[in-house]
Amino acid sequence: MTVSALALAGCSSGAPSSPGASSGPASSSEGSPSGSGSATSGVHVSGAPAPLAALVSTLYAGGDLTHTSSPTAAKALTTRKAATGSVDATAKVGSWMGTPVAVVTAGDDVTLAVGPTWKVVGGWWPSLGVPTPSLGGGPRWVLAIGSDARKGQPLERTRADVLQVIGVDGKGGGAVMGMARDLWVPLSTGGKGKINSAMVFGGPRAQVSTVRSVTGLPVEGYVVLGFSGFKKIVDAEGGVPIVIPKTVVASHAKNLVIQAGAQTLSGAEALAYARERKTLPDGDFGRSRHQGEVILAAAIKAKLAGPIAIPSALTSFSKVGKSNLSAEQILTFTAGLHQLSPLKVGRGVAQGAFGWAGQQSIVVLGNQARSLFAEFRDGNLS
Repeated sequence: MTVSALALAGCSSGAPSSPGASSGPASSSEGSPSGSGSATSGVHVSGAPAPLAALVSTLYAGGDLTHTSSPTAAKALTTRKAATGSVDATAKVGSWMGTPVAVVTAGDDVTLAVGPTWKVVGGWWPSLGVPTPSLGGGPRWVLAIGSDARKGQPLERTRADVLQVIGVDGKGGGAVMGMARDLWVPLSTGGKGKINSAMVFGGPRAQVSTVRSVTGLPVEGYVVLGFSGFKKIVDAEGGVPIVIPKTVVASHAKNLVIQAGAQTLSGAEALAYARERKTLPDGDFGRSRHQGEVILAAAIKAKLAGPIAIPSALTSFSKVGKSNLSAEQILTFTAGLHQLSPLKVGRGVAQGAFGWAGQQSIVVLGNQARSLFAEFRDGNLS
């Protein structure tokens, strides 16, 4: 539900941009917007602070970016050519956990930048002859956590109601892997317990460490969101268009009925669908599968909105969620989701046999889950 909300938050093409992205007179101030900035003749950047407009102009003029780019972006841009004609670019500026972020589009080109001292951190530039996108390499994985926190409870110190590992292979493919929350595993905080209890004892970082240890995947970090934040974002962006395979009665949501077929789920409906397990024949495994369906449906809607919507998505999520990912990490990762081919995105759920640990019903990690972890090491699932 976390990644779904993150994707949906930027789906509306009319979503307001953050301060610094509105049009107005050009300014030399780092945070001031410029309606149509240009540091090089023939390069015009609308909606960007003056330093960002100057950076983009330098990019298209073939100027030196070695001190303003991340190492991976700088390496990709060493092969670029200078633009042969005028360039009209549009910038959208937002914020990720207090750090300015921006996406600049010019035709088929996309430039990803991070402030406040603006630097290019990734993107793709076919017009400049850059052969491949620069998005932090691959494969990459991020853990999406849905917190079970109720009103008044700490978001990052309750059970992880949702655990989904989102992967990209760096070649246009990726996958979503759900993890049954009752998997009985060694916890990074010590001892053994249900995998979703790691966040109770050690917060999201402990949850990530536990998932890394269990799966063998070098997960970069986490994004975590609660129930109310998820519903707010989904409703604000007009819901989740999805095809429901089979009618579901959400027992925990006053028997809300979610009908089979194509429809657009509200925030409450999407949450109910993602959380229901009691009425499903395969219980928590089916529940995790539903979560993957919602994530992919939201990702498709976000892909249709285009990369320009990413800054508003990150801004909206930052108001209600938490993460330990840097602005560069989240910007290049979410942009990478826009590069995925729908035909190359797999899904899976780490399952196991039911058992007991004292009085607790648990899921015992078995060969099915271990095989899934091994298959996911390339960032994709068949």
